Amino acid sequence: MTATHPERLAKSSVPLAAGGPDPQRFDWFEAWYPVHYVEDLDKAKPTRFTLLGQDVVIWWEPTAKTWRVLADQCPHRLAPLSEGRINEAGQLECPYHGWAFSGEGLCEHIPQQPPQGEAHRSNRACVASMPTDVRQGLLFVYPGKPENAARVEVPIIDPVVAEPDGWVMLNTFRDLPYDALTLLENVLDASHIPYTHHKTVGKRENAAPMQMDVVSSGKQGFQGVWPEGPRKGALGTQHTTFVAPALMYHDLTSKQFGRTLTVVYATPMRKGECRLFARFPFKFSSKLPAFFIKRTPRWFSHVGNNRVLEDDQIFLHLQERLLEKEQHRPYAQSCYLPTQADRYVVAFRKWISDFEANPFEGEPLPPEQSIDMLMDRYGSHTKHCGSCGPALKRIQAIRKGAIVLSAAIWSLVPLLVVSPWTIPWWAGASLTAVPLLAGALWLWLGDLEQKLYKGDPTPPRNLS
Repeated sequence: MTATHPERLAKSSVPLAAGGPDPQRFDWFEAWYPVHYVEDLDKAKPTRFTLLGQDVVIWWEPTAKTWRVLADQCPHRLAPLSEGRINEAGQLECPYHGWAFSGEGLCEHIPQQPPQGEAHRSNRACVASMPTDVRQGLLFVYPGKPENAARVEVPIIDPVVAEPDGWVMLNTFRDLPYDALTLLENVLDASHIPYTHHKTVGKRENAAPMQMDVVSSGKQGFQGVWPEGPRKGALGTQHTTFVAPALMYHDLTSKQFGRTLTVVYATPMRKGECRLFARFPFKFSSKLPAFFIKRTPRWFSHVGNNRVLEDDQIFLHLQERLLEKEQHRPYAQSCYLPTQADRYVVAFRKWISDFEANPFEGEPLPPEQSIDMLMDRYGSHTKHCGSCGPALKRIQAIRKGAIVLSAAIWSLVPLLVVSPWTIPWWAGASLTAVPLLAGALWLWLGDLEQKLYKGDPTPPRNLS
């Protein structure tokens, strides 16, 4: 035993590539995925999430001072542990009968068994635990074989690590009603930006021929370069990296603005649904943009971010269903890709085909959603966001206060009319102005409140 122990230890420290050992197939379970920004998690209560079709519960274990992820299912009667609580002993407690679990998934307490009982020691009383790691403000989870987790690299933003100083970063997220593969294909494709995102982050007049080159590719992803770059060469060369299976980023350096990264993680939740994590690290050539970005409330930035995401939300949801009808044909036969602008899309589809890299192969898409469902912001973002959720409550409280103030002042007017006293002109003007201002505030905040609940199905590009 002692002779082989160092060999086992050495083997456990040998790095493993994401996707498993099969050179012909990418196993999506053998990789790390972000599931939440840490700042949006509440240490006081469990959080539910679905990763690759598996329901999990995220919670903070105070004794270990770390985030834990368990299967969201009590072994006793299969109740979701995410509906429970973190008890006084720092354990995750099932809401149904109070069974309590440690961060490693061990059952620590069964209230219904006698003091001498041993049922909690059985393997059947345990809950599957997944490895976790926190990197660059994101909580990552490894859904594959736990013993492989430490050997597989966590996919972080390498340029930020290589040059750590001077970055300003904007972050957002949203649960999207289409596959992670659809999201990745969309964000790898820079040619759609001038048209799809016209009047948000693009302009139609910037559309032009695009000569893209894939400089390396394999099971772990690919790298590409667009020598001319966006805006008809006005900004400089753009480099693109796809880190299999769920990370991509565009890297652009220009003299006018400095260095800009567009980073997207596409975490697969279930067939037809993924969680987008969008990150925008900037190194500005001027200090002024960074000054304003740092002082813009995060929730206010998210309102604008959601508007951009909704530019293509409806048609991507529908496009998936059209492609599903074409699944008996190769992608290149269903879609006509004649220009170099589609080079990254072709490379991405080749990666999927070459390495059997569809995480939900053979599963049907869920039913098509209505426009109202597709425009939902509250369920797909606001209620999960540690900035937008509290902002919504503050807005609702201020609106209530504004209408109460307006009603209270107007109620004084009849009394002043019949009053024998003469009030100064400025007091009368105030009695008129304050309710009007309060009403205007109420209306403006009402519009802002709606933006935290739902989006506008008509994108800016279609407005006259």
